[in-house]
Amino acid sequence: MARVIGFHYTLTDKSGTTLDSSIGDEPLYFLEGAQQIIPGLEKVIALLNVGDKRKVEVKAQDAYGDINPELVVKVKKTQFPPDADLQVGDQFQVNNDAHSPVFTIMSVDTEEVTVDGNHPMAGKDLFFDVEIVGMREATEEEVTHGHAHGAHGQGHH
Repeated sequence: MARVIGFHYTLTDKSGTTLDSSIGDEPLYFLEGAQQIIPGLEKVIALLNVGDKRKVEVKAQDAYGDINPELVVKVKKTQFPPDADLQVGDQFQVNNDAHSPVFTIMSVDTEEVTVDGNHPMAGKDLFFDVEIVGMREATEEEVTHGHAHGAHGQGHH
């Protein structure tokens, strides 16, 4: 049976810069095996118990993957709305589908815009400080829906 595991985390890059953290907020709960967190982190967390604290290094290939050069493309400026204020670093999705890739603007020229469809953390090794704060069997509904329904399994639909 799958489990729902809750944990607090602080994510840093290799230089020690904090990229994200749940400290001061709710812990993150995920359904084991539902691909809700990166595989390299889930593999380690699955072996821990409530109260365990661990530093976990996740290599790029077990996190958001390596950078795919084919996802860096040049697009004609005319593909963007004429009034768009295109700035390097801006991120956008091509459509409103939550699963469509996020593109980041890398450069803006007179005629073309270079965009990168790789995940912003692709190619990066990630470093997590984790503390397991909860663990329980997943409900049948959670398994059917493919995600956790919070700390105690209450529904949200």
